[in-house]
This record gives sequence, C-alpha cells and structure tokens, in this order.
Amino acid sequence: MLSAWVIVFREVLEMSLVVGVLLAATVGAQHSRRWIALGMLAGFAGALLVAWLMEAMEASMGGNGEFVFNAVVLSVASLLLAWTVLWMSQHGRAMSQRMKQMGSSVTTGELPATALFVVTLSAVMREGSEAVFFLFGAAQAGHSDGWAMLQGGGLGLLSGALLGAVLYFGLLKVPLKHLFSVLSWLLVLLAAGMASQAALNLTVIDVLPVLVDTLWDSSSWLSMESLMGELLHVMVGYDDHPNAMQVLVFVLFFVGILVLKRHQQAHQ
Repeated sequence: MLSAWVIVFREVLEMSLVVGVLLAATVGAQHSRRWIALGMLAGFAGALLVAWLMEAMEASMGGNGEFVFNAVVLSVASLLLAWTVLWMSQHGRAMSQRMKQMGSSVTTGELPATALFVVTLSAVMREGSEAVFFLFGAAQAGHSDGWAMLQGGGLGLLSGALLGAVLYFGLLKVPLKHLFSVLSWLLVLLAAGMASQAALNLTVIDVLPVLVDTLWDSSSWLSMESLMGELLHVMVGYDDHPNAMQVLVFVLFFVGILVLKRHQQAHQ
C-alpha cells in the first residue's frame, strides 16, 4: 500500500503542478479551460494506451524505446511551453488590463490552443503511464494484494491532486499586476527543466554525450527522493547528480527563451 501511495502521489503531483501552472497562466484566456480539459482527457487515454504497450515499447529500439519516447514527449512539451511564454509576453499586458476593467474573459489575443492541448496531454500521458508501469512493477516485486495497491493508489491520487491545487490557488493569490510576470518565469523554468530531462534521456542511450558524468552531487542535503527535491525536479528539472549535458541544455534553453522574449518585447 505504501509503495503504491508513493508512486501515484509522485506522478500525480508532477502532472498537477504542470496543469496548475497552465491554468493559472491562462486565467481569462478564451477557451483555455476547454483545451486544457481536453488535453487531460486525451492524456489519460494516452497513458492507458502507453501503459498497455509499455513492455513492447521498452523492448523496441534495442531496449531504448522508453527513453526515446520520454525524450520526444519532453522535447515537444518544452518547445510548446516556450511558445506559450512568448505568447504571454505579447498578450499578457492586454490580458491584465482587460481583466482589471471587466473581470471577465479575454476576447482578443487567442492563446494557441494547440500548445495548451499538447502540453497538458504530454504531462498527463507521461506521468500517468509511468504510474501504471511502476505500479505493475511494484505489484510484481512485492507482496501487496490488489486491494491494498488500489487503496494506496487512491490515496496517492488524492494527496497529489490536493497539493497541486494548493499551488494553483496560491498562484491566484499573487497580485494581478505581478501574476503574469511570476507565471512567465515559472513557465520558462518549467520549459527549460523539461528540455534538460529530455537531454538526460538521450544521454542514457548515448544519443547525446554526457560531457561530465556528475557535475555535482547534492543528494546529501536535497535528495530527489524528498518532497522539496521532487517539487524542484518537476518545476525546474532539478537533479541531485546531473551530468553536464543536462545543465548545458537547461542554460541554453532558459537563455534562449529570455533572448527571444526580450527581442519580441523590443519590437512591440
């Protein structure tokens, strides 16, 4: 039961954080809730399909199929989050002013629906399929019966979703004049973190070089197994013993988004 709770809590927390930031970032954007909800539904369906095919996927490409899948999903999600940041940079001020004046939905400057849909789908599908896969492995290796696993999974689902909701409502408490700035930075960090995790998957299968195997080891004071370490892993791609390629990709992606954002603002 405990193993099921830990597994499901971790995966649901990860998807809840991503969805919570997206929801807070698109408050007032026309049809944003619809596309995020559709992305969640499609993600759950995709997670079930991926979990069903996980064994075949893992065995494909010489046993590297799972890493390739994760790298592709994370890369697409990071690029679309970058696109969302640039959109917010262009329309965020207008959204803030419109919300102050009307307190209702924004009718101009449509947020790219594809970005919202695909990022939400990617987060839910990836974490959901991993949860199912890990639960299957835990059930095979342990001695817990199905009912205990179901109870643990249910508690993990509830607690992970509740913590994600706390983050979402906490973001909504941020004063409106600072909201888009805070959310923009969160999305930049989230996108760069996803890009670095994609790089990690590619270094595991030797598609990218690691450059330096372990750039630092902070596991003694902030382990990825801790709650804070897990939160930082989701939000900024934190790793307690990253290789140099992970850090390089994070920095390049982070700086690249900021440069494009500044260039866009200079031409508005």
